[in-house]
Amino acid sequence: MAKATTKSGNLRVVVLAHGKDLPLPKYQTNGAAGFDLVAAVPAAKPLKIKAGHFALVPTGLAFEIPQGFEAQVRPRSGLAAKFGVTVLNAPGTIDSDYRGEVQVILINHGPKTFVIKRGERIAQMVIASVTRATLTAAAALSATTRGAGGFGSTGAASKPALKKAGKAKASKAKVVAAKVAFPRRRITPVRPGRH
Repeated sequence: MAKATTKSGNLRVVVLAHGKDLPLPKYQTNGAAGFDLVAAVPAAKPLKIKAGHFALVPTGLAFEIPQGFEAQVRPRSGLAAKFGVTVLNAPGTIDSDYRGEVQVILINHGPKTFVIKRGERIAQMVIASVTRATLTAAAALSATTRGAGGFGSTGAASKPALKKAGKAKASKAKVVAAKVAFPRRRITPVRPGRH
């Protein structure tokens, strides 16, 4: 059992067998909100993610998140800006009662195959406090100026379209535009080999 020390206390970390030679995560600067997670893929078998595909990347680490907190797995800006690689379910949430290995779902939005080598920094983890709410069933909600407006309803560009075509037509036009801009493609998961 290892410990990663933070300003607010210790975070218990178990380094799994396939991550034994990798460094323990640490904050890179005094002002850093998160610490980096690295890939625990086999050194002899780097993980390749083709363009448009995603993969579940092991970190070789299991964390004991304190009750009342969560760990958020977020993308690294460098990977996104240079290669179009990001965390698919960003931010991924690690609950305080989860004790398994943290694995990162990376997706390659870039034009070329992205190769992940052992020890490469793939994401960052932020420890954040959690507020749990008590849900109460209600017959109605309090009135606001905005009301049920969503999906860009407060943007200036969307208002003329809503007035001219009506809400139903404007919504349909937006969906068609989205399909043209982002054509649907089949994404096949790439799984790392045994380690």
